Amino acid sequence: MEHQTNRHLGTRAVADAPLTTLYSASSRSRSVIASQVCAMALLACFALPGQAQVMGEEAELDRLRTKAEEAMGNEDAEGAAMNMGCAALMAAQLAKRQTEAALRQVFKAAEHLYRSQEHGYQAVALFRRAGGELPASAGVCGSLQLAQLELHHAQAVLEQADQAVSKETALPQAKSVRQTTEDWAIVLGSMQAEFHCSA
Repeated sequence: MEHQTNRHLGTRAVADAPLTTLYSASSRSRSVIASQVCAMALLACFALPGQAQVMGEEAELDRLRTKAEEAMGNEDAEGAAMNMGCAALMAAQLAKRQTEAALRQVFKAAEHLYRSQEHGYQAVALFRRAGGELPASAGVCGSLQLAQLELHHAQAVLEQADQAVSKETALPQAKSVRQTTEDWAIVLGSMQAEFHCSA
């Protein structure tokens, strides 16, 4: 179950590898390709009608998170950041389409979570481009601060979602996003310590 949660979050590749192994050079062309694929996938999902559109977007959301994990596993932090940015956009679209308030809040929390991960992966990419010297630059630490801010937003929105539903009607999506948020908080804290950035 832990593996499944991490797969959906895209945190496993970061958490399982020593941070120093994540700082090798990445391919800039992969980021360009990822950007083009993201744009095409978003257009394809928006072209679908009604319920099929929502299902298509949820499937695309899963695919983007998996692609981000794979990119981090391949030491491509820029590609991972691009895919998480696309996932955040997809989560925002899903939030707009929900008629149930609690589910809308869950997807909004997911949007903030994926933005947090996007900023975190961007910090790794910046650190690599700067040569991997510690302490990390102000730009790297700034990206991690943005990641922390988005994480706090995700946590706050999840609390609102919890208040909107009873435990008997708890949403399975909320459980997944909550567990991912907790996992990412640990990873993000480790990154801040590794980069010598203040929390």
